Amino acid sequence: YSVSLVGPAPWGFRLQGGKDFNMPLSISRLNDGGKAAQAHVGIGDVVLTIDGISTDGMTHLEAQNKIKACTGNLNMTLQR
Repeated sequence: YSVSLVGPAPWGFRLQGGKDFNMPLSISRLNDGGKAAQAHVGIGDVVLTIDGISTDGMTHLEAQNKIKACTGNLNMTLQR
């Protein structure tokens, strides 16, 4: 499913995983009432794309930087 969080940050979630951890990027924590929680993002949801870019092969830091670069709004494709 796709989610679009209207900016600016904070987006209200924490990431875990990445190529450097040998696990898929996923949502590890949500802030109560944060933008991600309001958009019904779930803990454990796998992040497939950030702003149209596949997260396949992205390190944790690359994904964080990609998210930080999204100033207007953040578009992600997630999988439950």
